[in-house]
Amino acid sequence: MEYISVIIIAIGLAMDAFAVSIASGAAYKQLQVKHALRIAVFFGGFQAFMPLIGALAGLTIKTYIQDTDHWIAFAILSVIGGKMIYESLKISETQKNFDPSNILVLLTLSVATSIDALVVGITLSLVASNIIAAVVIIGFVTFLLSYMGVYIGRKFGHFCENKIEALGGLVLIALGIKILLEHLFFS
Repeated sequence: MEYISVIIIAIGLAMDAFAVSIASGAAYKQLQVKHALRIAVFFGGFQAFMPLIGALAGLTIKTYIQDTDHWIAFAILSVIGGKMIYESLKISETQKNFDPSNILVLLTLSVATSIDALVVGITLSLVASNIIAAVVIIGFVTFLLSYMGVYIGRKFGHFCENKIEALGGLVLIALGIKILLEHLFFS
């Protein structure tokens, strides 16, 4: 898989962590650099670790599904993208009163925002030639976007977090379509 596609996947996956980072930035009364770094490290670390687990699982079943791997990648990315779009349309009252400085809350948010990455890891095992580089890119992109998201949230609040998650969903669906079309017509 080319690195441009991995970066696009990374951006799409990072959108829910980015949206939560924006909400976290808005929740802080006294935002400090250590708060933004903690959020970015947690989100980036989990976003890198989860697709690695998924990719390892995918490698064990790869030989059994080689003939249909492009359909599986398309389905996984489309379902996750659709789920992100659906979730972006829901209004969540519970996110308004959370404390992102609490380690347990941050751990829960990190797992919740990286579950999709676990499933995408299976897709990476089917289409990526260098899984380690892919998970490093995913983690790094999520780290950067989460760090920036905290400061954007501090400045602009909840104005754009749902729109960002919907955009991430659209990006993942588009990438799933690209993978399918490449395998059907250009391989």
